[in-house]
Amino acid sequence: MAHIIVVGNEKGGSGKSTTSMHVATALARMGHRVGTLDLDLRQQSLGRYIENRRAFCAAKGHDLAIPEYIPLPDIAPEEVPAGTNVNDHRLALAVQELESRSDFVLIDCPGSHTRLSQMAHAMADTLITPLNDSFVDFDLLARTRPGDGAILGPSVYSEMVWSARQTRAEARMPPIDWIVTRNRLGSQQMHNKRKVGEALKKLSKRIGFRVAPGFSERVVFRELFPRGLTLLDLRDIGSDRMNLSNIAARQEVRDLMSTLALPGVTVRF
Repeated sequence: MAHIIVVGNEKGGSGKSTTSMHVATALARMGHRVGTLDLDLRQQSLGRYIENRRAFCAAKGHDLAIPEYIPLPDIAPEEVPAGTNVNDHRLALAVQELESRSDFVLIDCPGSHTRLSQMAHAMADTLITPLNDSFVDFDLLARTRPGDGAILGPSVYSEMVWSARQTRAEARMPPIDWIVTRNRLGSQQMHNKRKVGEALKKLSKRIGFRVAPGFSERVVFRELFPRGLTLLDLRDIGSDRMNLSNIAARQEVRDLMSTLALPGVTVRF
């Protein structure tokens, strides 16, 4: 069985698709067979990212590792088993197809609560939740008391993850390894960064996730998408953009992959 990685939260703009592409591409570059799905049926950012990569390689003659991407299959109403949700069936068929030829299946979820996202979370062996480094996004995980910031309890997204964990436990499946990554860390606002870090550390022990280094705020990420590239590709294409900032960003990818500790993966890039 393929190891299923789900990248999700219920807020847009947290870097889910960027994280998904870098994780999937890093695994593919290391020789693993990687299949991907994009459950944001409107924007399809990950799907478009991979299509851009294929187009860039074809136009420039580069032989870069490319994760496999397939859309959810279209299902005629009469093909849906009685009592089965059509989107549940579409997702199950897509995962089944990719599992047959993949070591890892990575699923990028939309920045909202949907039936597809809920089902994907229950499938996750590893769950990655990118989080902008602010208390606005922290509210996704926990409710806090105004004034002193004391944690009152889990918030809506954490409750969905708890439900997914219960579903897996009832099916006697291994528990989800949940990793929260801190994205868009800036060099300024050190006091706020420290407070968010302390709050995440406390919450991680309470509701059961690991905190991992994410990606800092960098212009280069917006420049890579149109060509379908990741930070790991810049040397391979002979880019002159390997400045100190990009070298540091490449190290962030390495640190993330090491922290994920995915089965059978030795980080080497």
